[in-house]
Amino acid sequence: MTNEVMDKEVSFEVNGESVRLTPNMIQQFLTSGNGNITPQETMMFLNLCKYQHLNPFLKEAYIIKFGDSPAQIITSKEAFMKRAESSPNYDGVSAGCIVLRNNEIVYTKGAFTLPTDDLVGAWADVKRKDRSEPHHVEIGLKEFSKGQSTWKAMPATMIRKTAIVNALREAFPESLGAMYTEDDKSPNETATKVVQGQPAPSKTQNKLADIIGSGNDATNDVRESETESEPEIIEPTKQDDPKEIEGAVEQSELL
Repeated sequence: MTNEVMDKEVSFEVNGESVRLTPNMIQQFLTSGNGNITPQETMMFLNLCKYQHLNPFLKEAYIIKFGDSPAQIITSKEAFMKRAESSPNYDGVSAGCIVLRNNEIVYTKGAFTLPTDDLVGAWADVKRKDRSEPHHVEIGLKEFSKGQSTWKAMPATMIRKTAIVNALREAFPESLGAMYTEDDKSPNETATKVVQGQPAPSKTQNKLADIIGSGNDATNDVRESETESEPEIIEPTKQDDPKEIEGAVEQSELL
C-alpha cells in the first residue's frame, strides 16, 4: 500500500459513537502476534469492522498474525450479544448444559453441573418478539471442544457460550449470519490454514488461543480451508517466545 492509502481514514458509527480507522492504525496498534499482516488482510479487517459495525478499540474485533500464516480475524462473543440486543425483536436468551446423569440426559440451567455429571453438550433458546417459537440449538462437546486449557478448565462455560452464539446467529441471520467465533466454527476447520511449504501452528500459537479464549472469548471470522489430516505441531522457536506473545496480548488489551 502507498503511504496515502495507509493513512486514508474510514469513519463509521458503532452504537452511536464514531469510530475512525486507517490501515496504518490497524497494522501498528490493532494487530497481535509476530507477523506482518498483508494489505488484503488489513482491508478485510477494516471492512469487517465497518460493515458489521464493530469497535476494535473495545475489543469487539481484532486481528492476529503469526509469521507467514494467514491472519486470524477475531470477533468477540460480546459483539454478538450487543448486536442481538440492539434489535427491536430481541426477547431474551436462555441456555444451559446437557449432561448424562444416572444414565439419563439432563438439561441444566446456566453452566452449573454436578461433579458426577458427564458433560456432553449445551443448549440455547433465543426468543424473538415477532416469532411464536424460540430458536432452539443443541450442540455436542466433542464436536466443538479444542482441548485447549480454557476448554479443559471451564468446559461447561465454554460449550454454553458456544451454544448461545449459534442460537443468536440462527435467530438473527440478517445481522449475524456472516460472523463466526473461533469457538463455534466448524470443528473440521483448523485454527489457522496450513499452507504447503509453511510451518504448522506452534504450541505457543495454540497457547495464545488459550489466552484469548479465557480473557476475551474471541473468535475467528475467516473461514479457512479444511485439511485432510492433522498438521504436525512443531516446538516453539525463539521467534515464538511465550513471554513475547503474552506481552503482545497484554499490550493490545490497553487499546
